[in-house]
Amino acid sequence: MLYFDTSYLVRLYTKDAGWEPVRALARTDRLACCLHGQAETVAAFHRKFREGAVNQKELGTLLTEFAGDSGAGAFQWLPLSPAVVIRLTSTYASLPRTVVLRAADAIHLACATEGGFTRVFSNDSRLLAAASHFGLKGENII
Repeated sequence: MLYFDTSYLVRLYTKDAGWEPVRALARTDRLACCLHGQAETVAAFHRKFREGAVNQKELGTLLTEFAGDSGAGAFQWLPLSPAVVIRLTSTYASLPRTVVLRAADAIHLACATEGGFTRVFSNDSRLLAAASHFGLKGENII
């Protein structure tokens, strides 16, 4: 099973830079993401609408396809559990000052660690740079 963060999930539905290798990788195994990635993906689709990259009808299609895939089990949505928050908190406590890590990215990393993953796939340079602090290997195939 592969852990995809939101930047990779969005590329399963849009033709953002790097979408082809991300989709090819997705076809090789089952996909997992922390449950909050579901909300982030919907927000990313709306951002594309807000910025004029997609129109209202296309937004509706993206949302419908994503909801359908989610409901059909295309993704294993990992829970945002107390263990994830404890992992996140303990990692922030020892995180060097030089590491810039947003809470949403830390949730992805902590969730992946608690879910037993050893690597995460992302296009987010800050998430990738912080992955090792969670005992993960961050990979970007784009």
